[in-house]
Amino acid sequence: MAAEQLLQRRPGCLVLLFLLLASVMMCPLVWSSPPTTVGRPPELTLLAGAAEKGAVCLDGSPPAYQLERGFGSGSHSWLVYLEGGGWCSTVEACSKHTKSALGSSNFMEAVQYAGIFSNDQSQNSDFYNWNKVFVRYCDGASFSGDAEYEDQDGNKLFFRGLRIWEAIIDELMEKGLANAKQALLAGCSSGGLATLLHCDDFNARFPPKVAVKCFSDAGFFLDKKDMDGERFIRSVYNGVVHLQNVNKVLPKDCLAKMEPLDCFFPSELIKSISTPTFILNSGYDSWQIKNVLVPDESSPEKSWLTCKANIRDCDSTQIEVLHGLKRTMVGDLKVVQDKEEWGLFIDSCFTHCQTPFRISWDSPISPRLGNKTIAQAVGDWHFSRGQRLEEIDCDYPCNPTCSSQLPS
Repeated sequence: MAAEQLLQRRPGCLVLLFLLLASVMMCPLVWSSPPTTVGRPPELTLLAGAAEKGAVCLDGSPPAYQLERGFGSGSHSWLVYLEGGGWCSTVEACSKHTKSALGSSNFMEAVQYAGIFSNDQSQNSDFYNWNKVFVRYCDGASFSGDAEYEDQDGNKLFFRGLRIWEAIIDELMEKGLANAKQALLAGCSSGGLATLLHCDDFNARFPPKVAVKCFSDAGFFLDKKDMDGERFIRSVYNGVVHLQNVNKVLPKDCLAKMEPLDCFFPSELIKSISTPTFILNSGYDSWQIKNVLVPDESSPEKSWLTCKANIRDCDSTQIEVLHGLKRTMVGDLKVVQDKEEWGLFIDSCFTHCQTPFRISWDSPISPRLGNKTIAQAVGDWHFSRGQRLEEIDCDYPCNPTCSSQLPS
């Protein structure tokens, strides 16, 4: 199967929260929204003057976001959350994206909020009353590209993720973000990578007195060899970096000593980030097992097809290989130990993207480390409650709070 056709689907999740996985190139984000509760979703807002600003989706349509206003004590607190949805690394793949919400706002619909977006205090005690923005993803390069191409049919493709980022943040500033007393930039999967790419730029837009932090969920993608000894994810990133011209968002200190491709990986990005950041990831990230470690391109044996679909079906030899994935992640994150205001929550659950789901974020069966749910851990880190939070789970299957009901 070609890279641009890879797509991991979750039963019951495709349409509801983020409509992310339809026609996703190799790396579909793999998170959509859980079935949600009451109330209408925040209105889908198209960026004003998008064409004039050159800040458009792959097909030239205006990008979009959803904004839910904060209230009470959260009126001057802002959560800006970047949607994920994989990447497109070829003209052909990006052209396919223009026929979906991942490349055109013409196919977008407003989606319901849950998890970290919930306005229910019992489910989201620290952020329930904040201004919450969900920035929709339609550029295919983690909000980082700046180029333009034509596909084989002569249709223009606009790789304008960087301009989308800048224009939407500028518009949000006019809508109250500039008056924030505290702001948190977050995102999941390819949106989690985008969070790392834009973290310091986001921070630089505020006066020093404003508390600004960043939070990447399932965005720590590894430069890891697959089962055939190839670096499949590296080949995908190489296509994204060169096709979409992402150099402008990459750290200058990294580019001074490494190739742009290397600087697009989180293991290098985090070395350059000065803004306090929280990394949430599973050491057994289900998407990375399916697409980085055992991609379809590696022609896995039938036993691996079963294993990568459900970690509970892996044999002891396969589990040892998966332990290696976790060890690589933990090793790449050692640099965080020298960053005092950073936080880690690396669990051992077979899942990917844990913030937009109530079941993962804060529920009776949420993953726990140090007897804290993800919501509690992130809140304690953000508000500096207690000791520094750097939780790294034991090896699978040690954690009894890793429920089989978690989205994978």
